[in-house]
Amino acid sequence: MSNVLPFPSNGRRADRDADGSDSPEQPEPRLRDVVGDVLRDERLEQERTLADVAERAAVSLPYLSEVERGIKDVSSDVLHSICDALDLPLADVLERSADRLRIDAGSQRSTRFQLVAA
Repeated sequence: MSNVLPFPSNGRRADRDADGSDSPEQPEPRLRDVVGDVLRDERLEQERTLADVAERAAVSLPYLSEVERGIKDVSSDVLHSICDALDLPLADVLERSADRLRIDAGSQRSTRFQLVAA
């Protein structure tokens, strides 16, 4: 009989290595978390309110808040509307998100190894 992994109830994959042991590493960030952080950082940099951006993007304030917090996945059409409301090109959001993912991946790689002098 093949081994069957339990289905995680929280929608995230189990934090276990292939051998079943607990993984000491942090899970990789989800794209929706990173995109939400980029959008929130830009909105705050512009000193704009959630209400202002939500109205201009034609989305509800609670929905925009959930997108910024990484709770909701955002469709490409809604993301485009939010970017337009922020006068921020979609390409910039994607580039900033990719940069943050690279930085995070680099910091995870650097913490995997520890040099020990003998």
